[in-house]
Amino acid sequence: MTLILLMIIAILICLVMYQAVNRVGHRKQLRRLRSEIERISSLATHEKLLLMTNDREFKALLMEINRLLEAQHQMYSNYAKMEMSMKKMVSNISHDLRTPLTVVLGYIEMLHLDPAMHAEERERLLGKVYVKTQETLVLIHDFFDLAKLESGDQVMPMTRILMNERCGTTILAYYDILAEQGYLVHIEIPDHPIYGFGNDEALHRVLNNLISNSIQYGNHGKQLGLTLREDESSVYVDIWDRGKGIDAMHIDHVFERMYTLEDSRNKFYQGSGLGLTITKRLVESMGGSIHLRSKPYELTVFTVQLKKVQY
Repeated sequence: MTLILLMIIAILICLVMYQAVNRVGHRKQLRRLRSEIERISSLATHEKLLLMTNDREFKALLMEINRLLEAQHQMYSNYAKMEMSMKKMVSNISHDLRTPLTVVLGYIEMLHLDPAMHAEERERLLGKVYVKTQETLVLIHDFFDLAKLESGDQVMPMTRILMNERCGTTILAYYDILAEQGYLVHIEIPDHPIYGFGNDEALHRVLNNLISNSIQYGNHGKQLGLTLREDESSVYVDIWDRGKGIDAMHIDHVFERMYTLEDSRNKFYQGSGLGLTITKRLVESMGGSIHLRSKPYELTVFTVQLKKVQY
């Protein structure tokens, strides 16, 4: 009996010692864990926690902490990218506003300093003031339109749109401009009705932006096309031209705010740099998507994809 009691006591002592050793080991691991977390957080490095352990719960804890660290790193990265984008946008907007306003001020000074100016010359300068003022207003409106779209404050009622009519009406409004500039126009709109789900006013603006963009920047090829097509779930509108196109290195950036291909940029897009960004936001607000593919001097295509509605 005494022997059995001594064995039980020995086993209990071993268990207590084992638990004590484990507690010491856990405390060391926790101290090291805390130290590593503090270091990674303070330096904002893209590191993961690596600790050797056989404890399942401890392993699970490490995995969750690593997920949090990854989320923190992504948040820092997104914030830095957004901050850089905003700084660039403010800089470009300041430049784009200053340029026409400086010109307007120059014309006004000329008119003010020469009261005896001939009526014809005065009329010519006033016309230039009007044009530059309109350019400034367009830029300001684009900026606020984009701000409203990105804030989510703008309510966009959705409905069924007869795509054949919308596409045909929009491209035909450019007939005189295209004919005057010697464009060869290709229009492919099926005879049977095709319905998409979206906002007619927003879609009208999207198509106007893309057609205007092709006329302004694709005029080297003197060809412009609009194709309406469908599959089982979606409708597609392709706006294409055969101009100088966009290099592959820029394709992923043309929808970014103020990306005008001037600095990394290749003197391709000029002006506010907001047109394609607004276009993309409008399409996404309708639950659709927009894609670009381009082979310079051969074919540049903007494709708008919307949900299809059965008729």
